[in-house]
Amino acid sequence: MTGRRWLIAALALLGAGAVTGWLYTRDMRTTEARLAAGSRVYETARGPVEAAVHGEGPAVLVLHGAGGGYDQGERLVQAFGPPGFRWIVVSRFGYLRSPLPADASPLAQADALAALLDALGEERAAILAMSGGVPPALQFATFHPERTTALVLLSSAPFTPFGLADQALPLPGWAYQALFATNLPYWLLEHGARWALAPIFDAPSSLRDGMTEDEAAFLDGLIDGFLPVTARLPGLGNEAAAIDPAADYAPESIRAPSLIVHARDDSINLFEIGAALGATIPEAEFLPLADGGHLLLGHHAALRDRIARFLEAHARPATEP
Repeated sequence: MTGRRWLIAALALLGAGAVTGWLYTRDMRTTEARLAAGSRVYETARGPVEAAVHGEGPAVLVLHGAGGGYDQGERLVQAFGPPGFRWIVVSRFGYLRSPLPADASPLAQADALAALLDALGEERAAILAMSGGVPPALQFATFHPERTTALVLLSSAPFTPFGLADQALPLPGWAYQALFATNLPYWLLEHGARWALAPIFDAPSSLRDGMTEDEAAFLDGLIDGFLPVTARLPGLGNEAAAIDPAADYAPESIRAPSLIVHARDDSINLFEIGAALGATIPEAEFLPLADGGHLLLGHHAALRDRIARFLEAHARPATEP
């Protein structure tokens, strides 16, 4: 290659890099502005908690999974939440604008959720939790039983005495560190090899091929919703607190009506976790699915109807029509 061609190639690369940098900066600013506008940080007796609150009716706390934030919780509401409820969609400890306190155990999170209800003037709430949101939901129902009207637990993550062997992460630890060390690698994959990210969410092509339009939008939202990854890293690092051997869980003491859903082919959280909860919580209805993976793909419409009937039956005070 002649010197002139080398120069042209170098200038082209510089130009492409400049455009990429401009697009990346623009997208990150837009994302950060959207996230800040969609929620509020509530000062509670247990410290600040970020949440988006909307709707009218009985309160439902929404607890997202690993890598989330209130924005992931909002997608759970869109996918599974019926109208007629007041949705309190939380960023768990270490996600987005909810700080990671010194004690960031699921029990401490449950106490912070109770303090958030106090700040919002709510005496009781149901809980809709998915994956990593399940351990703090269990602790809330165990240690604040008088404030728990019902539980909906989807694709439950391991909690003590379950351990790492009961969870099969889609990527090895080093890959997560490389992918989430800064926002740029994930942003590049999102824009250049989007579907390469789908397996992180347990959405292989065999499941994607049968998705409805709503489910495809749900998966798209989850993929987009990992940015900014750096604002979610503290929470991701804290997920292991749920399997701390010193933690004390007592699902057999939970008296709230509970709907537990888990797919047999969930390749992130083993089916046996949901089955154990279904067998242990006295007032549990266990709904095993033959397929659907971690995201329960192919079943969203039916689950939305089932969850609506469950919450209508259990989350409303008996005096309400």
